[in-house]
Amino acid sequence: MISQWISPDRNLALELVRTTEAAAMAAARWMGRGDKIGADQAAVDAMRSVLDGVEMDGTVIIGEGEKDEAPMLYNGERIGNGQPPHTDIAVDPIDGTTLTADGGAGAIAVIAVAEKGSMYDPGPAVYMEKIAVGPEGAGIVDIRLPIEKNLTALAKAKRMDVRNLNAMVLDRPRHADIIAEIRETGARITLIRDGDVAGAIATAWPDSGIDILFGIGGTPEGVISAAALRCMGGDLQGRLWPRDDEERNALIDAGYDVDKIVGLDDLVGTDNCFFAATGVTSGPLLRGIHFGADRITTQSLVMRGRSGTTRLIEGRHRPDKFD
Repeated sequence: MISQWISPDRNLALELVRTTEAAAMAAARWMGRGDKIGADQAAVDAMRSVLDGVEMDGTVIIGEGEKDEAPMLYNGERIGNGQPPHTDIAVDPIDGTTLTADGGAGAIAVIAVAEKGSMYDPGPAVYMEKIAVGPEGAGIVDIRLPIEKNLTALAKAKRMDVRNLNAMVLDRPRHADIIAEIRETGARITLIRDGDVAGAIATAWPDSGIDILFGIGGTPEGVISAAALRCMGGDLQGRLWPRDDEERNALIDAGYDVDKIVGLDDLVGTDNCFFAATGVTSGPLLRGIHFGADRITTQSLVMRGRSGTTRLIEGRHRPDKFD
């Protein structure tokens, strides 16, 4: 039970943003170098070094998978200085490792934290079918409905013509039918190579130009996105998407209902949650890292669910202190 633990009662996000800033600055050094493993490792190492000093007793629920010989933020790892509050942690040191390695747009470093026992553990499920919207679409869309009905309902709620809506979709062969259905409605489409955390958040971010996100993406990204959208008043629904019969059977054996629709209350079951993200490469959500002669500039989003506060923070860091 969550009540047996000391819960967060301060704005942890203002401390957590230091971890995403560190990860983003480290990863940005690898931008365009064609080495996504190197970029990811640099981000992990930088994030861990800061996380170890944060006052919390956290357990990684969404991380890098099972522990191996390399140091990484793995599922089940204890994070923080070991002092209360007790928390669940979902982390992606780089959402968009390939984007970073290729010099593409929209890579971010992200972390979400919530009361212990409140975050959804997707188990062996790697992918999830998702639909995400901002506050105007919360309670309006339904992942079980045809795309045309969801777009029509969202357009009505936002007092827009369907043709003016902009739907974001990961550019994958598995989304050919989704893309065709969106085009049939006359709505516009933004295709992205990677980074559906940023895409989900963009649906709730003013002036992003993104109204809704459709498609199948990672389950870890689904949980992280849910934490952000819970803070912003948006909505996300998901449904586990087994890649094959072996994965489906593993989920069923583990007690998962693969047909169940999971919403914000399932993915992050408390308003006592926090989110921080820092841009690695510039995209529609955040500016990327800028290296100057006398400063390194970062841009970050910091959110707290309990107060519903979202902050856009620009940081200026001395290069000699970073190195």
